[in-house]
Amino acid sequence: MLPYKSLEIIRLGLRSLKQHALRSLLTMLGILCGVSAVISMLAIGEGTSQETQEQFRRLGATNILLRSIKPTDVASSSGSRAIEYGLRYADAERIESTLAHVEVVVPQRRISRTVRYLHRSVRADVVGTVPWSSDLAHADLAGGRFLTELDERRQYNHCVLGSEVAAQLFGYEEPVGKAIRIDSSYYRVVGVMAHRSTPGASASGGGNGEARQADANLEIYIPLSAARTRFGETIMNIESGSQSVETVELHEIQVRCDDVSQVLETSRAVRAMLERYHKSTDYTMTVPLEQIRAAEEAGRRFSIMLGAIAAISLLVGGIGIMNIMLASVTERTREIGVRRALGAKKRDIIMQFLVETVVISFLGGLIGLAAGYFIAWGIEYFADQKTVVTAWSLLVSVSISLAIGLVFGIYPASRAAQLDPIVALRHE
Repeated sequence: MLPYKSLEIIRLGLRSLKQHALRSLLTMLGILCGVSAVISMLAIGEGTSQETQEQFRRLGATNILLRSIKPTDVASSSGSRAIEYGLRYADAERIESTLAHVEVVVPQRRISRTVRYLHRSVRADVVGTVPWSSDLAHADLAGGRFLTELDERRQYNHCVLGSEVAAQLFGYEEPVGKAIRIDSSYYRVVGVMAHRSTPGASASGGGNGEARQADANLEIYIPLSAARTRFGETIMNIESGSQSVETVELHEIQVRCDDVSQVLETSRAVRAMLERYHKSTDYTMTVPLEQIRAAEEAGRRFSIMLGAIAAISLLVGGIGIMNIMLASVTERTREIGVRRALGAKKRDIIMQFLVETVVISFLGGLIGLAAGYFIAWGIEYFADQKTVVTAWSLLVSVSISLAIGLVFGIYPASRAAQLDPIVALRHE
């Protein structure tokens, strides 16, 4: 419990603030704006960082993604001669059989086609894949089932539709059990995928070797064996009167490791293996774990930068507090002299002025917390920009505001305490 003398000093400090309520409020605004700026800026930085990390986490922290790309040295080749590049079935077999920590390997072919049902049509990616690919992607079904090993073994013309494909082809009609047409073949719909948010990864498809944005909801999944038989591995592209023939065995290979600690080592082994068997760089490798860590580091740096920018407002508020308190010392010189003449010590005068600055900073910090939270909410609601207000940002902001009250209040308080009582009593 505080001694009576300390309580009396606090009471005097609060009474002084109440007597100059408007000046105290205006002084408080600097801290209020600074705290609210820090919280809102850190919330924007944290929201952006989490959003980026979540996109990579959807790809899987234990996954390694390989995609075929057309090498630059053959990009301009054309004519009847087929250009061979990209990942091969042998690559998938070597990765699965050679590397100890590889748990699952998913080879895929991706062909862009116009899909039809009655009078409706939609342009979609036909993905030849294996039955266990849904486990790797953590994808959910909205209806029916996914592909089975029997579908793969017997090359059945069965397919699973992405949510957007199902919506455009069937509307409110039940797709499962119906038949859709791709080129000249019909495929029976056995399942429909639930809607998925696109993780932002690019894909190469259609045999054109160019990276583009992939939308999982505009995909149709068929057995890889059926894709290999129905579409083959050679694709002819006709653009602007010229044609090119390309042979690509696999457009993608997805690899999952059995332990997240082995991902980086396995990725290096996969890269070394591909470099050995591929004369040119006709593939890309994406390691989501590396990108997650890079995004986390970038997020930390971004938050520090935004926090430093916003902290300038707190610094300006602190300077405002010191300026007002110095003016207050000049105004209250006679009051200080009277208190010193009645027995008040230097530390009592210092404590009184520090109480005033700390109260101003603390109240400004508390109101700034509410204002910062409201600003962050408004940015997310009206600007559709994700914001995350963390507990540590609230704690740090209030702590800094208190520290500023102490630091910028020490000089005015010490200056008041150093006044000569006799000179102070004669002050007019």
